[in-house]
Amino acid sequence: MSPSRQRIGLPRLSSDQTTQILDRLTALYPRAIDLSLERLLLLLDDLGNPQDRLPPVVHIAGTNGKGSTIAYLRAAAEAAGYRAHVYTSPHLVRFNERIRLAGALIENDFLTELLGEVERVNAGRPITFFEVTTAAAFLAFARIPADLVLLETGLGGRLDATNVIARPAVCGITPISFDHPDFLGDSVAQIAGEKAGILKRGVTAVIGPQPDDAAPVIAARAASVGAPLVLHGRDWRVEERDGGFRYIGRATLDLPTPALPGRHQIDNAGLAAAIVEHLPGFAITPRHLADGLRNVEWPARLQRLTAGPLVDLLPPGGELYLDGGHNESGGAAIADWAGKIADGRKLSLVIAMKASKAADTFLAHLAPHAERLRSLSFPEETGWIDAARIAELARAAGIADAAASRDPAAAVAELVAGAGAAPRILICGSLYFAGRILSENA
Repeated sequence: MSPSRQRIGLPRLSSDQTTQILDRLTALYPRAIDLSLERLLLLLDDLGNPQDRLPPVVHIAGTNGKGSTIAYLRAAAEAAGYRAHVYTSPHLVRFNERIRLAGALIENDFLTELLGEVERVNAGRPITFFEVTTAAAFLAFARIPADLVLLETGLGGRLDATNVIARPAVCGITPISFDHPDFLGDSVAQIAGEKAGILKRGVTAVIGPQPDDAAPVIAARAASVGAPLVLHGRDWRVEERDGGFRYIGRATLDLPTPALPGRHQIDNAGLAAAIVEHLPGFAITPRHLADGLRNVEWPARLQRLTAGPLVDLLPPGGELYLDGGHNESGGAAIADWAGKIADGRKLSLVIAMKASKAADTFLAHLAPHAERLRSLSFPEETGWIDAARIAELARAAGIADAAASRDPAAAVAELVAGAGAAPRILICGSLYFAGRILSENA
């Protein structure tokens, strides 16, 4: 790994050429994150403004559930026969996961070609990693035919690189919680103001469930720009039922339980259904929505791992799950899932977390449902909480059997050895950690 990538802690990429180009471009800017639109707008102008030549765009911001909501939208659109471009972040294993072209992940050769063009046109000007990759995605989306673009913000909204789309077809905001205070503000209200910065005049904004501190900020932003609001609890809602849920909006739909586990996924699926209701020009029916919910794929969201060297360490009846949740809301969602498992087994946890995350509040949600924990960190990379510190916080939260471990396999083996019965092990704490697990467990 090159020094520049080690410095900012970015995951491994898809090919040597791609990595080399991104390393060169990343080295042009001293910080991994610097929220601004000026650098990207200048680059896009020199590239011929590809962001203005895209199919209809659904633009999604929020703290939790953005990727899942986009996954439901993609699955429903594809069930209806539409071709969807998708831009999400971060990736888990391969950089190519960030850019999906008309249903397929971008190929290495095309990705390298686009990044090379971005590098030539940028001509050595300061530019961040995310601005580079966003420019490459817009170039790809403008050149490959599709019916729809599903666009996820990277961080925030108002100054996020994706917020250069002048008039999306629909905007959506998933639940907002406290995350990235160094960049977005030190309160949920301030963070909501940044996320609501994607709202545009005359563009319908479909809003998911929000905390009390966020809802009025979103409403005020919508009023100031003239964005019609479709609000959870007022204009749409969901009711959980045996075998599925009822969506109540313009129409009332009985839909199946999403393939992604957890009660929070019903809210995400409901938000996707509400967006579909307000997406003009697309014939996505209740049957298409139902097919999409049943067949959706989105890794590291309470994903059960069923094969690989880590799974081979389990005794008969043991279970291994993987989740990328990393903030207070993510911890609450995992806790809700764990609390509804009826067989009485508590979780054993393998956790690694980034230093920018509040490990104490994350662990506070998990502690009532966990009996053992092994923590990891990666000293060869910057930005991880020390494993011994995570274990200390876990013990303070009430998980008495908590200790640092040397690697994922050792952690799983230790938890298996200490289990009185077949363990239910959850690996969690970071999407970057989840990507590492998926790569190493392949």
